[in-house]
Amino acid sequence: MEEKKLGLPSVISTGVGLIVATSCLMSLGQGTGILGTGFIISMILACMINICTALCMAELNAVMPNLTGGLAQYTLAGLGPFVTIVTMVGGYIVCQSIAGSVECAMFGNAINTVFDTGIPSSVFCLLLLAVLITANLLGVDMFAKIQNFVAYGLIISLVIMGLLGTFGLGTGETVEQATNRAGSFSDCFALLGLAFFLFIGSEFVIPISKNVKNERRNVPLGMVLSLLIILGMQIVVVIGMGHYTRLEDLAASPSPHILYGNALLGYAGSLWMILVSVFAVISTVNSAISFLSYMCAGMAKINLMPSIFLKKNKRGAYYVGVLMIGAVMMVINATGLSTSDSLSFMILVAIVFWMVSYVIADINVLIFRHRLPKAPRTFKVPFGPVIPLIAVVGNVFMIWNIDGNPATRNLIFLIDGVIFLALAIYAALWCKLKLKRPMFQAIPVHEVMAMENSLYLVAHRKAQVQQAASKKVVGTASF
Repeated sequence: MEEKKLGLPSVISTGVGLIVATSCLMSLGQGTGILGTGFIISMILACMINICTALCMAELNAVMPNLTGGLAQYTLAGLGPFVTIVTMVGGYIVCQSIAGSVECAMFGNAINTVFDTGIPSSVFCLLLLAVLITANLLGVDMFAKIQNFVAYGLIISLVIMGLLGTFGLGTGETVEQATNRAGSFSDCFALLGLAFFLFIGSEFVIPISKNVKNERRNVPLGMVLSLLIILGMQIVVVIGMGHYTRLEDLAASPSPHILYGNALLGYAGSLWMILVSVFAVISTVNSAISFLSYMCAGMAKINLMPSIFLKKNKRGAYYVGVLMIGAVMMVINATGLSTSDSLSFMILVAIVFWMVSYVIADINVLIFRHRLPKAPRTFKVPFGPVIPLIAVVGNVFMIWNIDGNPATRNLIFLIDGVIFLALAIYAALWCKLKLKRPMFQAIPVHEVMAMENSLYLVAHRKAQVQQAASKKVVGTASF
């Protein structure tokens, strides 16, 4: 039976899926509390940098289309297996497993905050994960149905809440205050790292691109539109927050979006924001489980992860990856690790790897343009190398501004250095013992694309066995 294809609305909803998370709503409120409407400048700059990276990823997808893992294959052809393993495992698998677990924990905590059920928050987390794991096991069509519903419900709800606040239509009392607290552009630059967190995730479209109708048009268009839609939605929310909540209260609140909902519409507003939070966590975790299962399968196809991740069920879902990622999130929530005070800090640590993976993607575009200038591209980022270079510089700048406190920033960099060292050791051992290829030697594009065929690994392993046997024969003869 032919697989159903996803249209542009599903592409946009997938792009939106991870961008608007419960933790992003918190970051939006805290950024507004610090700078007021001045935070909009930080948001616009971060969004523009992310659009540059999204366009770069769309060009990579045009050069190497219909790949299961996408980002992993691009990096393997651009910079070799070592960089691929470090950036993909660190920037996505580790990062998203932690972030998704935190989102589930916030969902459980939000339920108990409003309704005081007496049931441990982790129970709600585990039930939610069980539902989303099951949905992803039912294949891409069920994934899209859930994603479309929650993502568009999320967008519509936040736009309405933002517009009510912007035009003073709430039932609560408005607050008289100076809404812009940015004294200069340097204040806006200082919160670029926080603003960046509001726009990451549009590339989650890439691994499902081969399931998209007219992917050459809908993939880049869907990623850019998802970012612009999020920007517009968040701008009206920032303005609305400034009209109904005191900025100092927003900056100090662990749940600024709930605070805003209550100030805007009273208890009904709190319930509405709880609903928004539920939409956000479902959208985020649903996207994360699907994306990571495709990425694990893609890395398995290029022999950078065990081949078991290539197994599919009758619905066409990569069930091993779905079950593994879901199980990791369940363990984290069941043990209470996702509610620890230090985990939000660790998310910032993980996000640095995400930024690094963006830099690598931008560099891959420049590498492919140099190595394959005449390769057919149905989509190409305009203005030569300008946009990829802007994306590289912008992402590096945001890494440096990951936190406004120098001591905290240095601690983040220290922990990232330790994680990088551990991943580097793992990557070196995998390249040496399993892959048996030079760590920094890029694999030709045509070979990486050939790896998509299930027969590639069989032929490659057979060639390795024959090569080892011939070496043994030569060694015996020499003796």
